[in-house]
Amino acid sequence: MNLLEILSPECVRAPLESVDKHAAIVELVDLLAGAGKVREPDALKDAVWTREQTRTTGIGNGLAIPHGKCDSLDGLALAIGKPATPMDFEALDGQPVKLIVLLASPPDRTSDHIQALAGISRLVSMEAFRTQLYSAESGDEIYELLKSQGK
Repeated sequence: MNLLEILSPECVRAPLESVDKHAAIVELVDLLAGAGKVREPDALKDAVWTREQTRTTGIGNGLAIPHGKCDSLDGLALAIGKPATPMDFEALDGQPVKLIVLLASPPDRTSDHIQALAGISRLVSMEAFRTQLYSAESGDEIYELLKSQGK
């Protein structure tokens, strides 16, 4: 799956205004709502936060991938945020998070949801690329880095 098909430049923010994981999720969902990608942002916020409380989405290596499913989406959508300073996300490796990639999808798109999660994980598994993302100073720079990878 090409992640750029579900990510638009206005849904990438660096730095985030948020300083904790709940506020970061809210801020990223608000980006999706502002871009017209979700009709009921409160329902998506609840879905993502409920999922986050079940098990952390801080997967390690400075990355968190909070995600949730919601009926108020027509298709998959991504929002990416880079905290102003690394943020505690209760990551599996105990390290703070440097990039948050929020994935939202309709309930009936499970296969696409899993493919998108795998695509994000593959992309950031490349250490040199991950370092570039973490060093980016703007949302535009993050988007252009993703574009350069053709992902």
